[in-house]
Amino acid sequence: MAKVILDAGHGGVEPGAVHEGRQEKDDTLRLTLAVGELLEENGVEVAYTRTEDVYDTPLQKAQIANAEGGDFFISFHRNSSPEPNQYSGVETLVYDLSGEKVALAEAINEELAEVGFRNLGVKERPDLIVLKRTQMPAVLVEVGFLNTDADNLLFDSQFTAVAEAIAGGILSTLESGGYLGGDYGSGSGSGEDYDSGGTTKLYRVQTGAYRNRAYAEDLLYRLQQQNYPAFLLYDDGLYKVQVGAFAQLDNAVKMEAALRRAGYSTFITTE
Repeated sequence: MAKVILDAGHGGVEPGAVHEGRQEKDDTLRLTLAVGELLEENGVEVAYTRTEDVYDTPLQKAQIANAEGGDFFISFHRNSSPEPNQYSGVETLVYDLSGEKVALAEAINEELAEVGFRNLGVKERPDLIVLKRTQMPAVLVEVGFLNTDADNLLFDSQFTAVAEAIAGGILSTLESGGYLGGDYGSGSGSGEDYDSGGTTKLYRVQTGAYRNRAYAEDLLYRLQQQNYPAFLLYDDGLYKVQVGAFAQLDNAVKMEAALRRAGYSTFITTE
C-alpha cells in the first residue's frame, strides 16, 4: 500500500501568516485533514505530523515523517506578501529540481490551476528544513496567498474542489510511479502476481550490478538523491542496485520508463 505523510504547516503558538484575523495554521490543518480523508478513501495509507492545533519545529516535523516512513511527504501552507492583494496563485517548493518530487509538485500545481488558481510554478528551496531533512520525496505547497482576497475566496468557496485537486495530483503521481496497485480505491491487493508456491511475486527495476561495492554505492547515492526508492542487494557475488518492489508488472514497467528517461540503464527482475 502506498503511504504519504501530510504536514499541516505551523500550529499552536506559531500561527504562520495572519491577515484580518485569519491564521495560516487553521487553513492548513483543515486542508490537510480533508486531503488525507480523500487519499484514505482511495486506498492510500496516510500519516500526519499533526491533527490538532499543536506546534512542532520544522525539524521535529521531519523527524516525525522519517519515523513514520512513506513514499512522499507533502507540507501544506498559505503564502503571504508584503502588501494585501499584491500577488495571487499557487506554487510548490522542492529541495531541488530533480526526481519524483518535481513530478508530484507539477501535478499538484496543474490540478489547482484547474480549480482556478494561477500556477506560479515549482521552485527550488534547499534551505527549508522540512524539505532538506525528510528521507522521502518532499514538497511544500503554498495554496494561494492568505492576504489576497481572490485567493481566499477561491480557497473558501471551492474548498472541496481544492482538496480534491491536491488529492488527485498525489494519486496520479503515485499511480504513474508504480506505488498504487490498480485503480484508485482498489487497494494494494488487486491484480498481484504469485509464484508457484503462492507467494507474491515482486518486480524490481535493476540499474546496475558490480563486484566493487564502492561503484554500487555511488549509483545508489545518485538514485536516492533523486528520490528514487533504491536499495542495495548482494547476490551471487555482485552488489546489485535495484529500485522498488512492485506486486504488479505494469507498475514496474512505469518505474523502468521513468528511470530510462532519467538516463539510467535498466531491466526488470523478480529476484
